[in-house]
Amino acid sequence: MAYRPTALTRKNAEDKRDGFLRAARALVAADGFKAATVAAIAARCQASVGSVYSYFDGRDRLLAEVFRSAATHEIDLVRLAVSDAGLRASERVDELVRIFSSRALHGRRMAWALLFEPVSPVVEAERLVYRRSYTDIGEQIIRDGLAGGEFVPQDPRLASSAVMGAISEALVGWIRPDSPEPSEEVQAAVIDGIRSFCFRALGVPATAGSAC
Repeated sequence: MAYRPTALTRKNAEDKRDGFLRAARALVAADGFKAATVAAIAARCQASVGSVYSYFDGRDRLLAEVFRSAATHEIDLVRLAVSDAGLRASERVDELVRIFSSRALHGRRMAWALLFEPVSPVVEAERLVYRRSYTDIGEQIIRDGLAGGEFVPQDPRLASSAVMGAISEALVGWIRPDSPEPSEEVQAAVIDGIRSFCFRALGVPATAGSAC
């Protein structure tokens, strides 16, 4: 008779798999994707290397899932922050800059891993999806701002790509793993500088985002 897994054995397998993913994510958050070796993941879970491979089709696939999970969490937070239909487009841009930048500056190691750390092509494919999701969010906000006359006329997709690229690139020097952690005052100044730049690019006063 063929073996049929029970509900309990399926749950145990799911819990084991989730445990490996949590361990990998913790390693990435602490020291980047390079630290999340299969041996380190197994050791963190007090399991054998072979057991990790029994749940994942190689390390790259495992890390791609970790990237997707962490990226989805960050995107959902940004999407929630800018989803209030009562906010003007300029206020939503302000929220996008604030939540993206503040989370990157407070979680610098994970932000570096998601945005800049060299990764395998399999994980890089997830990064492209991650970046495209942010561009989609920004594009809709800019379209709304154009329709409402808040922003100067421009291509909304191109403008969103440029704005998101500017935000990311402006953070590089502050979230590098070998850079000193910025103080709260410095972080606030960095966010304000990024915010001002983005508003100038969209053709609105820097105070627009905080307007009621």
